[in-house]
Amino acid sequence: MEIVKTINHLRTEIGRWRAAGETVALVPTMGALHAGHIALVGAALTAADRVVVSIFINPTQFAPHEDLARYPRDEAGDLAKLAGAGAHAVWIPPVSEIYPDGFATRIVPEGAALPLEGEFRPHHFSGVATVVCKLLAAATPHVALFGEKDFQQLAVIRQMVRDLTLPVTIQGVPTAREDDGLALSSRNAYLSEDERYIAPMLYKAIQEVARGRSPAEAAEALLTVGFSRVDYLEVRDAETLAPFNPDSGRPGRVLAAAWLGNTRLIDNVAV
Repeated sequence: MEIVKTINHLRTEIGRWRAAGETVALVPTMGALHAGHIALVGAALTAADRVVVSIFINPTQFAPHEDLARYPRDEAGDLAKLAGAGAHAVWIPPVSEIYPDGFATRIVPEGAALPLEGEFRPHHFSGVATVVCKLLAAATPHVALFGEKDFQQLAVIRQMVRDLTLPVTIQGVPTAREDDGLALSSRNAYLSEDERYIAPMLYKAIQEVARGRSPAEAAEALLTVGFSRVDYLEVRDAETLAPFNPDSGRPGRVLAAAWLGNTRLIDNVAV
Protein backbone atom coordinates (compact mmCIF):
# COMPACT_ATOMS: atom_id res chain seq x y z
CA MET A 1 0.00 0.00 0.00
CA GLU A 2 1.55 3.26 -1.17
CA ILE A 3 1.63 6.20 1.29
CA VAL A 4 1.32 9.45 -0.65
CA LYS A 5 1.80 12.99 0.66
CA THR A 6 1.88 15.26 -2.39
CA ILE A 7 -0.42 15.86 -5.34
CA ASN A 8 2.47 15.25 -7.76
CA HIS A 9 3.19 11.84 -6.22
CA LEU A 10 -0.52 10.99 -6.28
CA ARG A 11 -0.87 11.92 -9.94
CA THR A 12 2.21 9.87 -10.83
CA GLU A 13 0.75 6.75 -9.23
CA ILE A 14 -2.72 7.24 -10.69
CA GLY A 15 -1.25 8.08 -14.11
CA ARG A 16 0.59 4.76 -14.06
CA TRP A 17 -2.63 2.88 -13.27
CA ARG A 18 -4.60 4.74 -15.93
CA ALA A 19 -1.89 4.05 -18.51
CA ALA A 20 -2.34 0.35 -17.75
CA GLY A 21 -6.07 0.67 -18.45
CA GLU A 22 -7.10 0.42 -14.79
CA THR A 23 -10.02 2.30 -13.25
CA VAL A 24 -9.58 4.34 -10.07
CA ALA A 25 -11.87 4.92 -7.08
CA LEU A 26 -11.38 7.61 -4.44
CA VAL A 27 -12.68 7.33 -0.88
CA PRO A 28 -12.32 10.74 0.83
CA THR A 29 -12.15 10.58 4.65
CA MET A 30 -11.11 12.71 7.61
CA GLY A 31 -9.47 9.74 9.35
CA ALA A 32 -10.39 8.15 12.69
CA LEU A 33 -11.60 5.29 10.54
CA HIS A 34 -14.30 2.86 11.63
CA ALA A 35 -16.22 -0.01 10.05
CA GLY A 36 -18.27 2.41 7.97
CA HIS A 37 -15.14 3.69 6.24
CA ILE A 38 -13.92 0.15 5.66
CA ALA A 39 -17.28 -0.63 4.04
CA LEU A 40 -16.62 2.29 1.68
CA VAL A 41 -13.26 0.76 0.77
CA GLY A 42 -14.94 -2.59 0.13
CA ALA A 43 -17.49 -0.94 -2.16
CA ALA A 44 -14.67 0.94 -3.93
CA LEU A 45 -12.79 -2.32 -4.59
CA THR A 46 -15.92 -3.59 -6.31
CA ALA A 47 -16.39 -0.38 -8.28
CA ALA A 48 -12.82 0.03 -9.62
CA ASP A 49 -9.49 -1.71 -10.13
CA ARG A 50 -7.53 0.60 -7.84
CA VAL A 51 -8.58 2.36 -4.63
CA VAL A 52 -7.13 5.55 -3.16
CA VAL A 53 -8.22 6.64 0.32
CA SER A 54 -7.55 10.24 1.30
CA ILE A 55 -7.15 11.27 4.94
CA PHE A 56 -7.48 15.00 5.41
CA ILE A 57 -9.14 16.85 8.28
CA ASN A 58 -10.42 19.81 6.31
CA PRO A 59 -10.17 23.01 8.39
CA THR A 60 -12.44 25.06 6.12
CA GLN A 61 -15.56 23.07 6.97
CA PHE A 62 -15.28 23.78 10.71
CA ALA A 63 -16.57 27.02 12.22
CA PRO A 64 -14.33 28.69 14.83
CA HIS A 65 -16.46 27.34 17.71
CA GLU A 66 -16.54 23.76 16.38
CA ASP A 67 -14.39 20.73 17.21
CA LEU A 68 -11.47 20.93 14.74
CA ALA A 69 -8.81 20.83 17.47
CA ARG A 70 -10.28 17.82 19.24
CA TYR A 71 -11.48 15.93 16.17
CA PRO A 72 -10.27 12.29 16.58
CA ARG A 73 -6.93 11.46 14.97
CA ASP A 74 -5.30 8.01 14.66
CA GLU A 75 -3.04 7.90 11.60
CA ALA A 76 -1.21 4.70 12.58
CA GLY A 77 -4.46 2.88 13.30
CA ASP A 78 -6.00 4.19 10.10
CA LEU A 79 -3.10 2.93 7.99
CA ALA A 80 -3.29 -0.52 9.56
CA LYS A 81 -7.03 -0.73 8.87
CA LEU A 82 -6.63 0.39 5.27
CA ALA A 83 -3.82 -2.07 4.60
CA GLY A 84 -6.06 -4.85 5.92
CA ALA A 85 -8.97 -3.62 3.80
CA GLY A 86 -6.97 -3.79 0.57
CA ALA A 87 -6.54 -0.10 -0.33
CA HIS A 88 -3.84 0.47 -2.93
CA ALA A 89 -2.80 3.96 -1.84
CA VAL A 90 -3.44 6.33 1.04
CA TRP A 91 -3.11 10.04 0.36
CA ILE A 92 -2.35 12.08 3.50
CA PRO A 93 -1.67 15.63 2.36
CA PRO A 94 -0.60 18.38 4.76
CA VAL A 95 -2.85 21.43 4.94
CA SER A 96 -0.30 23.43 2.92
CA GLU A 97 -0.68 21.00 0.01
CA ILE A 98 -4.43 21.58 -0.21
CA TYR A 99 -4.46 25.25 0.80
CA PRO A 100 -1.11 26.74 -0.23
CA ASP A 101 -0.12 30.30 0.60
CA GLY A 102 -2.33 32.72 -1.26
CA PHE A 103 -5.22 30.30 -1.67
CA ALA A 104 -8.26 32.52 -2.36
CA THR A 105 -10.92 30.52 -4.23
CA ARG A 106 -13.97 28.84 -2.70
CA ILE A 107 -17.03 27.08 -4.04
CA VAL A 108 -20.27 28.47 -2.58
CA PRO A 109 -23.02 25.89 -3.20
CA GLU A 110 -26.70 26.74 -3.00
CA GLY A 111 -29.67 24.46 -3.72
CA ALA A 112 -29.27 21.33 -1.60
CA ALA A 113 -26.72 23.14 0.61
CA LEU A 114 -29.09 25.81 1.93
CA PRO A 115 -31.60 24.07 4.25
CA LEU A 116 -31.03 21.93 7.38
CA GLU A 117 -27.25 21.84 7.97
CA GLY A 118 -26.95 24.98 5.85
CA GLU A 119 -29.08 26.90 8.34
CA PHE A 120 -27.19 25.75 11.42
CA ARG A 121 -23.68 25.62 9.87
CA PRO A 122 -23.87 28.26 7.11
CA HIS A 123 -20.25 27.99 5.92
CA HIS A 124 -19.90 24.22 6.28
CA PHE A 125 -20.84 23.11 2.78
CA SER A 126 -18.67 25.73 1.14
CA GLY A 127 -15.71 24.13 2.89
CA VAL A 128 -16.91 20.64 1.96
CA ALA A 129 -17.54 21.47 -1.70
CA THR A 130 -14.22 23.26 -2.07
CA VAL A 131 -12.13 20.48 -0.60
CA VAL A 132 -13.99 17.69 -2.40
CA CYS A 133 -13.57 19.53 -5.70
CA LYS A 134 -9.83 19.81 -4.98
CA LEU A 135 -9.56 16.13 -4.02
CA LEU A 136 -11.36 15.08 -7.21
CA ALA A 137 -9.20 17.38 -9.35
CA ALA A 138 -6.02 15.99 -7.81
CA ALA A 139 -6.94 12.30 -7.95
CA THR A 140 -8.99 12.31 -11.19
CA PRO A 141 -10.89 9.16 -10.14
CA HIS A 142 -13.48 7.41 -12.27
CA VAL A 143 -15.70 7.06 -9.19
CA ALA A 144 -15.73 8.58 -5.69
CA LEU A 145 -17.61 7.00 -2.80
CA PHE A 146 -19.32 8.71 0.11
CA GLY A 147 -21.43 7.32 2.95
CA GLU A 148 -25.16 7.99 3.07
CA LYS A 149 -24.80 8.78 6.77
CA ASP A 150 -23.88 12.34 5.73
CA PHE A 151 -26.80 12.37 3.31
CA GLN A 152 -27.02 16.12 2.74
CA GLN A 153 -23.29 16.22 2.07
CA LEU A 154 -23.79 13.49 -0.54
CA ALA A 155 -26.59 15.51 -2.16
CA VAL A 156 -24.43 18.66 -2.23
CA ILE A 157 -21.49 16.80 -3.80
CA ARG A 158 -23.73 15.22 -6.45
CA GLN A 159 -25.15 18.67 -7.21
CA MET A 160 -21.65 20.16 -7.50
CA VAL A 161 -20.41 17.40 -9.80
CA ARG A 162 -23.47 17.80 -12.00
CA ASP A 163 -23.35 21.61 -12.06
CA LEU A 164 -19.61 21.82 -12.78
CA THR A 165 -19.67 18.90 -15.25
CA LEU A 166 -16.92 17.06 -13.40
CA PRO A 167 -15.95 13.74 -15.07
CA VAL A 168 -16.57 11.44 -12.07
CA THR A 169 -19.36 9.19 -10.85
CA ILE A 170 -20.46 9.81 -7.25
CA GLN A 171 -21.57 6.62 -5.50
CA GLY A 172 -23.41 6.60 -2.18
CA VAL A 173 -22.90 3.70 0.23
CA PRO A 174 -25.54 2.76 2.85
CA THR A 175 -24.97 3.87 6.43
CA ALA A 176 -23.08 1.40 8.62
CA ARG A 177 -24.67 0.93 12.05
CA GLU A 178 -24.01 -0.63 15.43
CA ASP A 179 -26.21 -3.57 16.43
CA ASP A 180 -28.56 -1.18 18.25
CA GLY A 181 -28.95 1.05 15.20
CA LEU A 182 -26.60 3.92 16.06
CA ALA A 183 -24.95 5.22 12.89
CA LEU A 184 -21.20 4.75 12.99
CA SER A 185 -19.40 8.07 13.36
CA SER A 186 -15.99 9.22 14.53
CA ARG A 187 -17.80 11.61 16.89
CA ASN A 188 -19.44 8.70 18.75
CA ALA A 189 -16.19 8.56 20.71
CA TYR A 190 -17.30 11.75 22.47
CA LEU A 191 -20.36 10.07 24.04
CA SER A 192 -20.36 9.15 27.73
CA GLU A 193 -21.57 5.69 28.75
CA ASP A 194 -25.04 7.02 29.59
CA GLU A 195 -25.22 9.05 26.37
CA ARG A 196 -24.18 6.03 24.32
CA TYR A 197 -27.18 4.16 25.78
CA ILE A 198 -29.55 6.95 24.70
CA ALA A 199 -28.01 7.71 21.30
CA PRO A 200 -29.79 4.94 19.28
CA MET A 201 -33.11 6.66 20.01
CA LEU A 202 -32.30 9.09 17.20
CA TYR A 203 -32.43 6.24 14.67
CA LYS A 204 -35.64 4.96 16.21
CA ALA A 205 -37.22 8.43 15.97
CA ILE A 206 -36.46 8.93 12.29
CA GLN A 207 -37.65 5.41 11.48
CA GLU A 208 -40.97 6.26 13.10
CA VAL A 209 -41.24 9.43 11.02
CA ALA A 210 -40.52 7.43 7.88
CA ARG A 211 -43.48 5.24 8.84
CA GLY A 212 -45.76 8.25 9.25
CA ARG A 213 -45.24 9.73 12.72
CA SER A 214 -45.27 13.51 13.00
CA PRO A 215 -41.72 14.96 12.97
CA ALA A 216 -42.72 17.33 15.78
CA GLU A 217 -43.85 14.40 17.96
CA ALA A 218 -40.63 12.50 17.24
CA ALA A 219 -38.52 15.54 18.13
CA GLU A 220 -40.38 15.96 21.41
CA ALA A 221 -39.81 12.28 22.19
CA LEU A 222 -36.05 12.77 21.74
CA LEU A 223 -36.06 15.59 24.28
CA THR A 224 -38.00 13.38 26.69
CA VAL A 225 -35.42 10.55 26.56
CA GLY A 226 -32.44 12.84 27.19
CA PHE A 227 -31.43 14.74 24.06
CA SER A 228 -30.76 18.38 24.97
CA ARG A 229 -31.74 19.98 21.65
CA VAL A 230 -33.07 18.98 18.24
CA ASP A 231 -31.70 21.23 15.51
CA TYR A 232 -34.00 19.69 12.92
CA LEU A 233 -36.02 16.57 12.20
CA GLU A 234 -37.69 16.88 8.81
CA VAL A 235 -38.81 15.00 5.71
CA ARG A 236 -37.18 16.32 2.55
CA ASP A 237 -36.89 15.53 -1.15
CA ALA A 238 -34.03 13.04 -1.40
CA GLU A 239 -32.31 14.87 -4.26
CA THR A 240 -32.99 18.58 -3.83
CA LEU A 241 -33.54 18.66 -0.04
CA ALA A 242 -36.61 20.85 -0.69
CA PRO A 243 -39.70 20.16 1.46
CA PHE A 244 -41.08 16.72 0.60
CA ASN A 245 -44.25 16.38 -1.43
CA PRO A 246 -45.65 12.86 -0.88
CA ASP A 247 -47.79 13.20 -4.02
CA SER A 248 -44.83 13.97 -6.29
CA GLY A 249 -43.75 10.38 -6.83
CA ARG A 250 -40.19 11.40 -5.90
CA PRO A 251 -38.15 9.71 -3.15
CA GLY A 252 -38.04 11.33 0.27
CA ARG A 253 -35.61 11.28 3.16
CA VAL A 254 -35.99 11.87 6.89
CA LEU A 255 -33.00 13.86 8.15
CA ALA A 256 -32.21 14.81 11.74
CA ALA A 257 -29.56 16.53 13.83
CA ALA A 258 -29.77 16.52 17.61
CA TRP A 259 -27.52 17.24 20.57
CA LEU A 260 -26.77 14.65 23.22
CA GLY A 261 -24.75 16.46 25.87
CA ASN A 262 -21.92 18.16 23.98
CA THR A 263 -22.12 15.82 20.98
CA ARG A 264 -24.12 16.60 17.87
CA LEU A 265 -25.46 13.50 16.13
CA ILE A 266 -26.90 13.37 12.61
CA ASP A 267 -28.80 10.55 10.93
CA ASN A 268 -31.22 9.87 8.09
CA VAL A 269 -33.39 7.16 6.57
CA ALA A 270 -35.33 6.78 3.33
CA VAL A 271 -39.07 7.34 3.27
